[in-house]
Amino acid sequence: MTAAPTYVDELHAVARHLGRRRFLTGTAAAAALAFAVNLPAAGTAAAAELDARRITDNPFTLGVASGDPLPGSVLLWTRLAPRPYEASGGLPASRVAVGWELAHDERFTKVVRRGTATAHPEYAHTVHVEVEGLAPGRVYFYRFRAGAWTSPVGRTRTAPAPGALPAAVRLAAVSCQAYPDGYFTAHRHLAQEDLDVVFHLGDYIYEYPVDSTAGDRAYKVGTLPAVFNHETTTLEDYRLRYALYKSDADLMAAHAAHPFVVTWDDHETEDNYADDVPQNGVPREEFLIRRAAAYRAYWENQPLRRPQRPTGPDMKLYRRLSFGRLAQFDVLDTRQYRSDQAYGDGWQVPGPESEDPRRTLTGATQERWLIDGWRASHARWNVLPQQVMFAERRSLPTAAYKLSMDAWDGYPASRQRVLAGAAAAGVENLLVLTGDVHVSFALDIKADFRDPSSRTVGTEIVTTSVSSGRNGADRPANHATLMQANPHMRFYNGRRGYAKVTLGRDSARADFRTVSAVTTPGAPVTTAASFVTEAGRPGLHPA
Repeated sequence: MTAAPTYVDELHAVARHLGRRRFLTGTAAAAALAFAVNLPAAGTAAAAELDARRITDNPFTLGVASGDPLPGSVLLWTRLAPRPYEASGGLPASRVAVGWELAHDERFTKVVRRGTATAHPEYAHTVHVEVEGLAPGRVYFYRFRAGAWTSPVGRTRTAPAPGALPAAVRLAAVSCQAYPDGYFTAHRHLAQEDLDVVFHLGDYIYEYPVDSTAGDRAYKVGTLPAVFNHETTTLEDYRLRYALYKSDADLMAAHAAHPFVVTWDDHETEDNYADDVPQNGVPREEFLIRRAAAYRAYWENQPLRRPQRPTGPDMKLYRRLSFGRLAQFDVLDTRQYRSDQAYGDGWQVPGPESEDPRRTLTGATQERWLIDGWRASHARWNVLPQQVMFAERRSLPTAAYKLSMDAWDGYPASRQRVLAGAAAAGVENLLVLTGDVHVSFALDIKADFRDPSSRTVGTEIVTTSVSSGRNGADRPANHATLMQANPHMRFYNGRRGYAKVTLGRDSARADFRTVSAVTTPGAPVTTAASFVTEAGRPGLHPA
């Protein structure tokens, strides 16, 4: 007897009969994507409410977070999951009322805002609270309550007032935290830093299987359940993977200590995907269903505001944040709108395909948004938090060099349009923050990378990974080769860690913070190198 088709089978069948535009806009597409985008219903159709007093186990196992600070507002996040390694999180498909408080002090003797939010089962019982009416440039403390349970206390900070010129903005950049590659020791140290904001530049989770020993973490056999030991493809898979990562105590500590501004790279969905082109060769329509699931889980599990909530396989993640007149942050998405990688991806000899002027890494709309934002900017520093290497990175110091087709090197016309836009807008202090490559780089951005003597037009600070790539080394095997091949490269280190950047009125300083090991917990943190660039005079110098 032939089995009846499942709901997911039917979704795939519908998707295969829809073109790209119809898939995104048609009513049939909306039905096809219901499993990934179903919204909480209202009135009599709403899920029943669970009395939070009936929750018998701690529901705050995944901690708390805050994000996207504005001068008068912060976003607070948590997720109720008494049993986080179960698909349901250990809760029934019911609404739960969650109380929240924001205070001037850690003991909550001076509460300034409080309220109640609803944790909907359709959103995996996550809570996103946008708190308004706050004072600019101020530290606040927050917590949540559900029944008899109280969450850990988080610390957050609003952005400076629009006209303010603070003496400094202190930030950190992190990326690439493969759970089975090692411990999140860098996050534990990050939690102890004195910072205004943290930028996570992508690869927050990885889609690859995680076995019961968690790979190089070397847990006791059977520690992790089998639900993690396959690649993530469904909404349930992605939700569970976030639960695994967010259950890490070091990551929870970093989120509780600082507001985060997050953007994704590829592994939050699938390695090296480009727009609607998957890596694994499945039909594009089928991949978009996977992308919808990945994007939905990303929004659910990150401290993101309502404008970032996805619709099916689309999510507007690029956005702008200002810290007074000192810094403007234009957060990019270099995955969702890009042309497919040239020459089949990987490291290739550049040529007509990669140099095609029609190719784009950002998409035309995001590119215009970026350049228009620069034209209107009055900030001392224009900072570009984004995912992949911006400056040229040649593999060899010979004419036979290759370039990464996944980075801006694979889209040189797109890079040149961005640099031309910065120049036309009068941007004097361009600072690019990058992740992805699992090493630390400090680079001068040149007007013409073919001419080392050409004008320096900006600075790129590349943060290493939190854990991806395992322990690494201070001087990777190709250290001398890359430094010789790229004279604009001022620093290269292969240890794990993060980058700390202090933006001042007259200069910016980058400290590359590294740990000696991640395959064993508790390694100390050191500063591998520090560099300074002066306002109005681009170019890195040792501090």
